[in-house]
Amino acid sequence: MAGESANNNEIVIPSITRIFLGPVGSTAPADATSPMPEALRNVGLTTEDSLKFNSEPNFEQVRSAQSSYPTRTFQTQDAATIEVDLQQWSGNNFRAVYGGGTIATVTVTGPPASTHYKFTPPRIGSRTEVMAVVEVIDGGKHYRYIIPRAMQMEGVSKDLAKTKEAVLPLRLAVQGGDDLDAWYVLTDDPAFATA
Repeated sequence: MAGESANNNEIVIPSITRIFLGPVGSTAPADATSPMPEALRNVGLTTEDSLKFNSEPNFEQVRSAQSSYPTRTFQTQDAATIEVDLQQWSGNNFRAVYGGGTIATVTVTGPPASTHYKFTPPRIGSRTEVMAVVEVIDGGKHYRYIIPRAMQMEGVSKDLAKTKEAVLPLRLAVQGGDDLDAWYVLTDDPAFATA
């Protein structure tokens, strides 16, 4: 029987994962291992098992009286999402999780005098898109999912329990366009050469 032989070197265990976000139009990494471009910032620590990349195409089927099975299937749309829970609370991560917003300085006259900050989520119609890079490392193999445009398109639900850390749920929907790939992967994994 023809086919690929069993090869445990083609099993991927994502021992290290990182998420980078930046403005749409930022320079993407050129390959799977070069330094990340400056405009893309690391969101920091994330929970161990929360990272997911979902590709969800939709299909329609044509049915005919002469067959119990569909006689033709065609794709009607594509969709992809990134899900990850951020452990680090920062102004940049709040803005990422809520799809934008503003941070203003609030001066407290005291005593003692100190500086506070006010985060305001975006209003309807003012959410911002971001560029995202998901980095996956398994030993000497590297993978980078490049997403030129993505937008936070879900509500934000945070558990504020005193028995565990409170996380910021980042849920990005991949955006597309005729002029660029909606997403792609860069890798140095030799197993891809056989394709």
